[in-house]
Amino acid sequence: QVQLVESGGGLVQTGGSLRLSCAASGRTFSSYAMGWFRQPPGKEREFVAAINWSGGSTYYVDSVKGRFTISRENAKNTVYLQMNSLKPEDTAVYYCAADRGNRGYPRVLNPYEYDYWGQGTQVTVSS
Repeated sequence: QVQLVESGGGLVQTGGSLRLSCAASGRTFSSYAMGWFRQPPGKEREFVAAINWSGGSTYYVDSVKGRFTISRENAKNTVYLQMNSLKPEDTAVYYCAADRGNRGYPRVLNPYEYDYWGQGTQVTVSS
């Protein structure tokens, strides 16, 4: 069993930055692909970014390309989401997720391909 705990959310003005962290328990973190998803108010959960087990491959939804960066430190069992140039439409609860199968593209875009989820952290961008 893997437990994921997100942190780093908060309230920020348009154009600001936040860095989300997701700390994982367990010794197999380095073999998992990791993803970030978000759920805006009143909407379904959507893919944001994903990274393979080594960090050598990353994937982003078009709306965050050039603004968000996903990275990982396997020695710390942690994955990050650096979010810059934030916009009000980025407001959502952000979740990290782990994929035991380390599935590649395009399966990493699908939330149902992930095996473990964190509890989420709220990000609010004011205009």
